[in-house]
Amino acid sequence: MSANHLWIYDTTLRDGAQREGLSLSVEDKLRIARQLDRLGIPFIEGGWPGANPKDVQFFWQLQEQPLTQAEIVAFCSTRRPGERAETDPMLQAILSAGTRWVTIFGKSWDLHVSAGLKTSLEENLAMIGDSIAFLRSQGRQVIYDAEHWFDGYRHNPEYALQTLEAAISAGAQWIVLCDTNGGTLPHPIAQIVRETIDRTPINRDETTPKLGIHTHNDSETAVANALAAVCEGAQMVQGTINGYGERCGNANLCSLIPNLQLKLGYRCIEDGQLARLTETSRYVSELVNLAPDEHAAFVGRSAFAHKGGIHVSAVQRNPITYEHIAPETVGNQRRIVISEQAGLSNVLAKANGFGFQLNKQDPACRQILDRLKALESQGYQFEAAEASVELLMREALGQRDRFFTLNGFHVHCEQGHGDSQALATVKLAVDGKDILEAAEGNGPVSALDAALRKALINFYPNIADFQLVDYKVRILDGGAGTSAKTRVLVEFASQHHRWTTVGVSTNIIDASYQALVEGLEYGLISIESPGDRALSCRVGSHSL
Repeated sequence: MSANHLWIYDTTLRDGAQREGLSLSVEDKLRIARQLDRLGIPFIEGGWPGANPKDVQFFWQLQEQPLTQAEIVAFCSTRRPGERAETDPMLQAILSAGTRWVTIFGKSWDLHVSAGLKTSLEENLAMIGDSIAFLRSQGRQVIYDAEHWFDGYRHNPEYALQTLEAAISAGAQWIVLCDTNGGTLPHPIAQIVRETIDRTPINRDETTPKLGIHTHNDSETAVANALAAVCEGAQMVQGTINGYGERCGNANLCSLIPNLQLKLGYRCIEDGQLARLTETSRYVSELVNLAPDEHAAFVGRSAFAHKGGIHVSAVQRNPITYEHIAPETVGNQRRIVISEQAGLSNVLAKANGFGFQLNKQDPACRQILDRLKALESQGYQFEAAEASVELLMREALGQRDRFFTLNGFHVHCEQGHGDSQALATVKLAVDGKDILEAAEGNGPVSALDAALRKALINFYPNIADFQLVDYKVRILDGGAGTSAKTRVLVEFASQHHRWTTVGVSTNIIDASYQALVEGLEYGLISIESPGDRALSCRVGSHSL
């Protein structure tokens, strides 16, 4: 491994998930893990096995379908005071997760030992050493997170160093210094990292532990603190996608990775993977159902946007006049708001990804771009709804197969005795035949889904294999109250495929209906072979 290589450690699925208002299903966690794997992240912290059933299921599923290149890492604390490491239930659970690497955290600050753990300083050292030694004896590679390191070092440096010595003596391969409260500024970070390396056998040679850094953003300096630590010798950087995390968040990997790689010359991931950074940022924001920060550095939609006047004129002649990097290096794009050419390259790239050969002179390319812009202005967001994008492109290219024609729907909801019941009626035409069907569900979306399937199942039996696996709602303009526009993402899955569609409306039921219909249509397209599709599936003429 080259001397300028840095190890990126992502903790979105554990530390990031502690953000207020953020909740991940097992399927969400699996999808994010696979996206991070494609991005080239070497260490992905999956959660705390045994702490909750979701994390247990997550690790079990990854044992069945492992990631392609990343190490999935299980996380937990040291053994409890007075317990034996080999019988501690937490450590047994971390072994059951079946990961090669584990991260274990312990107390560095004497205040936390006495006030938090309510035990002696000597017992805390034993807890650290016993836990790591036990995990090493079970064949695990160990990363030790020194919690509250910077506060502990400032208040009692000698004891803080003893905690690291206990971890190192027990066999930890990585020592990660954590600014857990997020209150330290870059200059003290740099000084303490430098002193820690000088006073411990860390980073000495290939046989000694290597140093990592884990920073929180309570002082809005998490990224700067991590950079300062790297400049002093840290070789692992821990953080989260989009900076998600408890309180004010963690160090944002979407800023750290390009700063480290493009500005400081370190090697974090491959260049081709770096070009997927913006896609990953937006993909994760959609999955966690949080609005992306449009003005985020590197990956925000406005990060390379130029509105007019002198800026636009200069950028069109030479982009470096107002851009610190080429946006394509991180998968973003330049946006000249008043330019007709803005976005065409993105349309071409996406079309090529779907197997459509286009060029900028093709009228369909302009039609697709104009349609995407019009829909985005209405609140559509397509980063996590590529099935809807493909359908839009097929429409422009005259390749959108019509399996059915919609003529309307009606939903009636009834509340009684604490239970909610909905009845949906749909009207549509298939192959020239008018169909009216109704179905019940435990909510309006469930009823609509059931009614659509009931109407179509006799014509397209494969619909029975489509599962509605996720449903997300985002209010786009909360200031409008109950008149607010709503965006709905619906995810379907079949035996070998997953796809997501989007709908937008001031009526949440209508938005859901749009996404459901497109999801069923795309599923039918995906099971038809290209040779048969044009002959067997062109059934109507009205736009969905």
